[in-house]
Amino acid sequence: MAQKEFQTRKQGASQQTNVSNWIERFFQLQTKQTNIKTEFIAGWTIFLSMLYVIPVSAEILSHAGMPKDALITAITLVTILSTLACGLYANMPIAMSVGMGLNAYFSYDIVQGAGIAWQQALGIVFLSGILFTIISFSNFRIWILKSIPKNLRFALCVGLGAFLASIGLKGLGFFVLQNDNLLLGDLSNISTLLGTLGILFILVLYLLKIKGAFILGILSLSIIGFLFGLIQSPTQFLSSPASIAPVALRLELVSILKSAFIPIILTLMITDLFDSLGTLSGVGIKANLFQELNDKNIPHNTSLEKTLQVDALATTIGSLFGTSTTTSFLESASGVEAGGRSGLTAVFVALFFCLTLFMLPLFLSIPSFAIYPILVVVGVAMFLEIAHIDFSDTASAIASFFVILLMPLTTSITIGLSAGFLIYLLLLIAQRNWKQINLGLLFISSLSLLPFIF
Repeated sequence: MAQKEFQTRKQGASQQTNVSNWIERFFQLQTKQTNIKTEFIAGWTIFLSMLYVIPVSAEILSHAGMPKDALITAITLVTILSTLACGLYANMPIAMSVGMGLNAYFSYDIVQGAGIAWQQALGIVFLSGILFTIISFSNFRIWILKSIPKNLRFALCVGLGAFLASIGLKGLGFFVLQNDNLLLGDLSNISTLLGTLGILFILVLYLLKIKGAFILGILSLSIIGFLFGLIQSPTQFLSSPASIAPVALRLELVSILKSAFIPIILTLMITDLFDSLGTLSGVGIKANLFQELNDKNIPHNTSLEKTLQVDALATTIGSLFGTSTTTSFLESASGVEAGGRSGLTAVFVALFFCLTLFMLPLFLSIPSFAIYPILVVVGVAMFLEIAHIDFSDTASAIASFFVILLMPLTTSITIGLSAGFLIYLLLLIAQRNWKQINLGLLFISSLSLLPFIF
């Protein structure tokens, strides 16, 4: 009996060893100088850093008229599938989810601003994802990257940050619009006051590089809301996931096949491309990943190319699930700092997010004054990219100024980006700087005229 038990344990240990060896070979752990334990810790770190995405994105997209409970499930599923695909296909420690800023663009610019149905907006996301997919599998992405100066790429990120922060401050009631004047809101309002204090609290946590700063801020503000009776505490903490039927496969395509929608589709595609490249560049610096970003030609079959392909396909598939544009998340850098180097980190992140499928009551109970401060702090983090703008390049620096200024003022990413390209081209012509004017810039600038025509 004892010998039989010994043989059973030996077989179990052997099987565990085989699985461990397979994991190490598949994810190239030795080559990447990491191990399963380190990848696990890195995955948990990214998960804590990104957990805020589920309730925040659901809140933002619900402003487009979509049911919040279905969105929570849809966003979680897209996060799991896209992150898992990145880990298994690209073998990179990159987590993906519904993009911050891009979700605000979906709700406040495309749906509320342009006055179109969210079903049509999902169709626009789908088409932008198809374009991004084509680009990611071809040399066209090189042509686009070479055609647009780095300053405008950084300006897009900075403008998105300003746009996101303005939404957060407006949602808190920190400022109001009266007689065409922007005035300070009523700070004596308890929700506004708590939200403002929440911004300061989360900023301190963020500056101190506290892991999970955003989710800690949300939890703290929610608990205060419960204690002061501002919101009702959830009657239960766990439940079955809500159905995604109200938002899944509801996109409309035929009604958006019009020239008026071309600028929006292209803006989404370009924004997703730049957002992803900027994120991957930032994460790569932490551990010398994505070295091909320094290569002007960006060769084929690299980790960068595979990650961009997953990113593009995730946006396309995400629109079918009922979510806005999916992109790589800069929070992945927290996992890289914890030692994550392979796709196993991303696989662990995806597995951790599976747990959130059953946290619907908790997510639905989070008050808006705990959500909006996150938008402000994320906006601040994105705005800090302004440090990378080269102000010695006068033409692109001036164009960047208008990109950054017009996005929050017009509440339109399309208008801000289009104006930036047009101003940049006009300034180059005025300077007679013909070397900087290429076919790609002329093509993009001609498309930038469309928002001002239609």
